[in-house]
Amino acid sequence: MSSKHVSQTPATAALRAARVVYTEHPYDYVDHGGTAESARQLGLDEHAVIKTLVMQDEAARALIVLMHGDRKVSTKNLARQAQRKSISPCEPEVAQRHTGFQVGGTSPFGTRKRLPVFVERSVLELPRIWINGGRRGYLVGIEPRVLTELLQAEPVDCALED
Repeated sequence: MSSKHVSQTPATAALRAARVVYTEHPYDYVDHGGTAESARQLGLDEHAVIKTLVMQDEAARALIVLMHGDRKVSTKNLARQAQRKSISPCEPEVAQRHTGFQVGGTSPFGTRKRLPVFVERSVLELPRIWINGGRRGYLVGIEPRVLTELLQAEPVDCALED
């Protein structure tokens, strides 16, 4: 593991303020490399590397979906469980406006506005997860319960098998 320390981000500030214990995992960011690239560089199982996806409903209200790195989101299943007519991914600049994070460095912690968070139920069964720490090329390792305790993330079943 690299010994590079990443300076504080809004995400790590939020975790620290909530007294959440986390580990820092910097890696070399690769455009469009996604969770496959971070998992490869850090020697992690991509299933335990969690994507932070910014989406919107039919009224353009933003929400966050936390999904296994090796799975895709069924927006149809998510919309039904979130009681929305439809859900679709946000354009990168819209996502950035909602969260305050650069795309590729989006964390569910420390977002500019408090957004509803949905988490794939099986993520919560993992012993540990790695999730973006608020900067490109930077993951934090946490216990999954932090998602429900700190973010009040609502468990859903919306994963598509790849």
